[in-house]
Amino acid sequence: MSRPGTPVAQSPIARERRHTLHFLDGIRAFSPVFLDTEVDMARVREHRAAAREAGHRYSTLTYVLHAAARVLAAHPQANSAIRGHLRTTVASYGHANGKVTLDKTVNGQRVVLSTVLHALEEASLDDIQARIDRLKDGDPADMPEFAGARLLQKLPWLLGSLAYRQAARSLARRADTMGTFAVTSLGHRPVDGFSSVGGATITLGLGRTLDRPVVRDGEIVVAPVLRLNLTFDHRVIDGAEAADVLAEIKDALESFEAPEPEATTAAPAETDATADADAGAGREKEGAAR
Repeated sequence: MSRPGTPVAQSPIARERRHTLHFLDGIRAFSPVFLDTEVDMARVREHRAAAREAGHRYSTLTYVLHAAARVLAAHPQANSAIRGHLRTTVASYGHANGKVTLDKTVNGQRVVLSTVLHALEEASLDDIQARIDRLKDGDPADMPEFAGARLLQKLPWLLGSLAYRQAARSLARRADTMGTFAVTSLGHRPVDGFSSVGGATITLGLGRTLDRPVVRDGEIVVAPVLRLNLTFDHRVIDGAEAADVLAEIKDALESFEAPEPEATTAAPAETDATADADAGAGREKEGAAR
């Protein structure tokens, strides 16, 4: 007796996801290598608690962008991009522009959108958090940051692919469209760590911050630990440089210091999980990996 076939529903790919497919096609030339470490976030947690008392709220994403931008600015080889095969060109950028990904809903379709926050090596925590909050709360249907994605969603497939490739070819424009580094987080979910290629030479993947046993001065104690993953493009830099970048970001977070914020109206209490989930739309989740 033959078994009945499984019902299958087929339809064209949603237009709202076309920009993601163009992006994935465009990063095929990357030669990714993956590193990871664990970060003791006790100093960050202390700073966050003190900031809440003063009426400020900062997410894990904000702290990582703040630290990573300063490290990348000090590593111009890693804060670079590459193009070409026979005549290879490398561009080094004067600012550390961080690309962030966001979990948004467009026309009822759940999609990943990304945008670039410029000159983060000069930005304060408050500035970075304000930019993220604006992205979280804004409507992707009319925000200028997502105009490029909206265009790619409307164009016919081949024309959209050509438009994306032309935009990505320009090393001068790439810092504005792809960032000079990328950060993406799934810390709002029970994800310990993950690796992603974000279109820049350096991409950081953030998992959740979770209380774990660590050894300090020969004693086992409980500390908030973040799994931090770094993907680097081996065409641009080698493992030693990437390892230095990862180590310095880890050190910056573990020894975090920032000017004390001025007191404002007290912010509501929050957990690490809710603070990590600060850049999404509606669901308040910071985007799926990209």
